[in-house]
Amino acid sequence: MSEGFDHTLEPMARKLSLWGSLTPADHDAVLALPHHRRGLDAGQYLVWDGDRPQQTCLLLSGFAYRHKHAGNGGRQILSVHMKGDIVDLQNSLLGLADHNVQMLTAGDVALIPIEAIRELAFSRPVVGMAMWYETLVEGSIFREWVLNIGRRDARTRIAHLLCEFAMRLEVADLGEQTRYELPITQEQLADAVALTPVQRQPHADEARAGKAHHPLQARHRHRGLEAIGEGRRFRPPLPPPRPPGIRQADHRGIRERFSRRLIG
Repeated sequence: MSEGFDHTLEPMARKLSLWGSLTPADHDAVLALPHHRRGLDAGQYLVWDGDRPQQTCLLLSGFAYRHKHAGNGGRQILSVHMKGDIVDLQNSLLGLADHNVQMLTAGDVALIPIEAIRELAFSRPVVGMAMWYETLVEGSIFREWVLNIGRRDARTRIAHLLCEFAMRLEVADLGEQTRYELPITQEQLADAVALTPVQRQPHADEARAGKAHHPLQARHRHRGLEAIGEGRRFRPPLPPPRPPGIRQADHRGIRERFSRRLIG
C-alpha cells in the first residue's frame, strides 16, 4: 500500500481482494478513486426506485438494505448490507435504479462517481473482474432469498436468514457465528422473510427463547440453527479461476483464505 493515500476506501479494496488477486498498483488505484464521505441517519435513502444514480455507495459503517414496494403497499426487503459492501455496484452499468436503498442504522458511506468506477473497471481488468464477481456472488445470495421465501416454512426462513448473517458478519470481522449484533426490528425481519407479523411472532419468540436472546444481540447454538435453516446449503461461490497474468501462488492464497473463512 502506497503512503499518502486516503484510506477511506480500504474496506472496498479488502472486499475486492476476496474475488481477485489485486496487485499493489490495483490496490492503490482503488484507494485513489474520487469520493466523498457522508454520515447518514437510520431511515435515510441512498437510492430511490426510478433514480438515475450518479454515484456508487460503499458502506463504511452501519447497515443498509434494499427493498421494493408492491402495488398494495407491501414492502419486500431484498438484501441487507454491512461494512465493506458496495451497495449499488450494478447501477454503474444499469443506469436506472429498480429498487430502493435505505439505511437500516446510522452509518457512514463513501460516494464514488459512477464514471470513476467504470474507468477503473475497464482500465484494470483484475479489479473489473473482482467487481463483476462481486455482483455474481450477490446474485447467488439473491437466489437463496428467493428459495427461502418461496419454498421454506416460516421457522426455516428465519433460521436460514440468521445463518446467512452469522457467516457474512464473521467474514466482515463484525461478529462471530455464535455471537453477533443484528440491528433489525421485528417488522423488518417479517419483511425480509415475507411473513406477516402474526405469522412471524411465534417463530421469532422461539428463536429468542432458545437461540437468539435479543434481536440486537443474537446468540445461538449455531449448529442447531444451521440444521433448522438449511444453513449448510448456503455456500457462496469460491473466487474464480486464476485470471491470465496472475501468478498461481498468489491466486491460490486468496482461494485458501476465502475457503477457510467461509466454508470452515
